[in-house]
Amino acid sequence: MSQDEKKRIVVKVGTSTLTHKTGKTNIARMAKLVSVLADLHNMGHEIILVSSGAVSIGKGRLNIANKPDGTKELQALAAIGQGELMFMYDKLFVEYDVVVAQLLFTTDVLEREHDREHLLNTFNQLLDYGAIPIVNENDSISVDELLNGDNDCLSATVAALTNADLLVMFTDTDGLYDSNPSENKNAKLIELVEEITPDIRSLAGGAGSRGTGGFATKIKSAEIATNAGIPVVIANGNKPTKLYKILEGKNVGTKFLPKEN
Repeated sequence: MSQDEKKRIVVKVGTSTLTHKTGKTNIARMAKLVSVLADLHNMGHEIILVSSGAVSIGKGRLNIANKPDGTKELQALAAIGQGELMFMYDKLFVEYDVVVAQLLFTTDVLEREHDREHLLNTFNQLLDYGAIPIVNENDSISVDELLNGDNDCLSATVAALTNADLLVMFTDTDGLYDSNPSENKNAKLIELVEEITPDIRSLAGGAGSRGTGGFATKIKSAEIATNAGIPVVIANGNKPTKLYKILEGKNVGTKFLPKEN
């Protein structure tokens, strides 16, 4: 894949990519992410952004020090943070004359053929308009991703729904290792996964993340996307410019090859 080929790309960014360890928004990184996505958009690529971070931003907006454990508190923070998150994205993207759109839905929509068709039509029309859809699960109603997934599986299902050419998942680790890098200094990054086997799934338990998903859900997400014929790259989101290298086919993070159907 090269930058010159026009592609439909789903980019998922987790809470760990968008925030500092303090829980506050990483403004510089968010601004860089937007500049890269806007640039890829100007190249002619179709971009879909699946973004976490609403709870953390809502927490920061209310000056709450610690993340609450209660579901209703998390849902309320998500409701507050989602508006703030979209405001920030819109403010940053407008500098590049790029229109963004918010899509909030629950995963059960994808299980109903009629609703699924309507959702796909919305995605396609937004992309035809030249807009960048920004996706999150409707956490004020549904709690599956809020408590367990950190939008990992949502990004994979969106990629499959929209027949994307590539799914890139940014996290706070460099990719999948052969052992836990925080416990083993000799752990080696696995650059290419040709097939997601039980051994690969077992490795996922060794890599952590500040988001709710961890690496196990990322492997599950990679499986959803690769089963749909979509290649997946999981990489560290500390430098969003890595997207250029990924599109050039260079080794960045861990790449999962699509399953041949």
